[in-house]
Amino acid sequence: MENINAQPTPRRARTPWQVTRSVWYAMFMREAISRTMSDRMGWFWMIFEPVAFVAIMVGIRSFIRGDRLVVNAEFIPWLIAGLMGFLLVREGMLRGMGAIEANSALFAYRQVQPIDPVLVRNFLEGMLRSFVFLIFIVGGLMIGLDMYPDNAIRAMGAWLSLWSLGIGLGLVTSVSATLVPEVGRVIRMLSLPMLILSGVIFPLNNLPHWLLEYIMLNPIPHALETLRLGFFEKYQPIHGTSMLYFWLVTLSLNALGILMHLRFVDRLKAK
Repeated sequence: MENINAQPTPRRARTPWQVTRSVWYAMFMREAISRTMSDRMGWFWMIFEPVAFVAIMVGIRSFIRGDRLVVNAEFIPWLIAGLMGFLLVREGMLRGMGAIEANSALFAYRQVQPIDPVLVRNFLEGMLRSFVFLIFIVGGLMIGLDMYPDNAIRAMGAWLSLWSLGIGLGLVTSVSATLVPEVGRVIRMLSLPMLILSGVIFPLNNLPHWLLEYIMLNPIPHALETLRLGFFEKYQPIHGTSMLYFWLVTLSLNALGILMHLRFVDRLKAK
C-alpha cells in the first residue's frame, strides 16, 4: 500500500552551466530565425556583397594588372580568401556592437547577461560566414578556379583565428558603443580603411618597409596571409607575418572585453 503522506521528490536545481546553455540556445534560435527568415533578402545580401566586390575588383584588375602583384597565387581566389576572412572579422565586430541594445528587453531576466547576446551573435555570424565561404569554394571549383586549399588544416586554423578576433572585437566594441554611442559611428567609418590596410584588395608587400612596420601592427593581415598560405602552398606572405603576434592581440582583446562586461554589467543592463 502506497504511503499517501509521502512527500514528492524535490527537483534538483540546475547548475549555472545548464542555465547558461539554455539561455544561449534560446537566444541562438531567436537570432537565427530573425537573421535568416524574417528578412527575405538576408541570404541574398550575405552572398551578393562579396560577389559584387570580387566582380568590381576583377574589373579594376583589367586596368592595373593587379594579378601580377600576387606571387604564386591566382588573383581571384586570393581576393576571395582575403575578403571572406575580413568580412568574418568585420561582421563579428559590428554585429556584436549592436547586440546589447537589440536584446535589452531580455535583461529583465536575471539569467540573461549583456555578454550573452554578443557571444551568441558572433557564433551565429561565424557559422553563416563559414557556410557562405564554403559556397564560394564549391562554386569556384565548379567554374575552374583554384579554390581547393593546399593545406586545409592551416586554412581552417586561420579561419577560426579570424573568428576569435571578431569575438574579441565584438566584446570590446559592444561595451564601448553602448556606453558611448559616438564610438559606434567612428568604428563603422573605419571599416573601409581597415579593409584597405588589411591587404584585402592589394598585397602589402610592395609598400615601403617603414610603412609596412606600422600597418602590420594591425592583427588582421597576419591571419589573412596565413589563410591564403593555406590555400596556396607556394604563396609568399607579407614579410613579418606572425600568428604569435596575432594570438597575443586576440587573447588580449577577448580578456579586455570580458573584463569590460564584468565591470560595466549594471550600466549595460540599465541602458
